[in-house]
Order: sequence, then structure tokens, then C-alpha cells
Amino acid sequence: MIIKVLASGSKGNCYLVDDGQTKILIEAGISWREIQCKLDFKTSEIQACLISHMHQDHCKAINEVRKFGIPIFSPEYIQSGDRFTVPITNHTWNILAFDAVHDVPCLGFLLESVTSGEKLLYLSDSAYCKYRFEGLTHIMIGTNYDADLLNKSIAEGTVDRSERHRLIHAHASLQTVKEMLLANDLSKVQGIWLLHLSSRNADAERFKKEIQELTGKVLHLPDE
Repeated sequence: MIIKVLASGSKGNCYLVDDGQTKILIEAGISWREIQCKLDFKTSEIQACLISHMHQDHCKAINEVRKFGIPIFSPEYIQSGDRFTVPITNHTWNILAFDAVHDVPCLGFLLESVTSGEKLLYLSDSAYCKYRFEGLTHIMIGTNYDADLLNKSIAEGTVDRSERHRLIHAHASLQTVKEMLLANDLSKVQGIWLLHLSSRNADAERFKKEIQELTGKVLHLPDE
């Protein structure tokens, strides 16, 4: 499985997942032109677009994606518990949508490749994860902030105190992600991608180091 980070963070999120036969876009939170450029204009190879929720940093290019004829799976059309295949005919991906914990309707996705048997968990904007998973080989997980760094930002006045409530009830902290990872079967995991890190309330290299030490797995940051 190939995972390519096109953008990650509050300014936009977009990822390409490829099982060797079928390419899927996860999120479309940057302009369609940016997506085209980052994919060397090979967007005709994309067989589906999964969108977790309808905030602009996740769905900015949804109209262009639709106009381009790419099937879209988002909370506008699907709900938690729905299962679907990509492509619809001769499918190579089995996908399960499940509910995330955010401030608008939001989904996570469990993608299983029929071709390789690999299993990817994608969960971005979610305060925590309600579920446990077995047999995961790849994990893409939103790890937005560290509680101590957030409190420091509030004390320094760089983050408004009223913003704290929204952050902690709609995004996962480093500690929450650690707990989620330990609660799941990681025996087959080949790599973990940390997504949607706050520019002010996260320390990317420390997050990577701590989770790597905790899990013993290969860690990837958005800009790697």
C-alpha cells in the first residue's frame, strides 16, 4: 500500500491511497488545481474520494471532484455502518464508514484491500475513537495537540480560552491517540501516519518519538 500526503493541517487535508490497482483520494481540503499539480495531473486514475466531514479544510474541492466524475463518499451520502466497494465493479477495496467524534457529522474509514489483504484505518478530526480494530496494517490518525502545549498557548494568549472547549471536544490529543493505539491490535501494523497536527499546540518530532517508542512501529509525519 502506498500512502501519499498531499496536505495535512488546518489549512487543508488531502491524501492519496493506492493498493497497487486502485487509487483513492481521502479528503479534498485543498484546491482542485493543487490536487492536480501534486498528482502530476494523473487525476483520471482516482476511482473514489472519501470525505470525513464538510469543513472546508476537508472538502474545499468537492464540487470540482464531483464535476470530474469521481464518486464521492461523504456524510452527505453515507452514514456510520455503511459498507461499500471501490470501484463498484471489479472492486479492490472494501470500505466501512464509522462515526467519529467531532463538532459536525464526521466519519472515519476502515479500508481493506482485496488485492493485498492490507487494512488501513483513517481517522482525522475526532476527539477519541469509539471502536477497536483487528488486523490493521496501516494507521492514519489525527493527532492535533498536546494538553500541556495547549494550556501554555492559552496562558500566553496565542489561543483564546474559549477555543479550548472546541479543541478538546473535537480533536484528539497526543495522550488520547496513545491510548487508542494501545487499545488496538498493532501486531501487523507496518506504519503509522500522524495527521492534522496543530501548528501551535503540537511538537511533531516529540509526538513521533513518543509514539514510536510506545508502539515500536514506523512513524510518519505529514511533511515526510
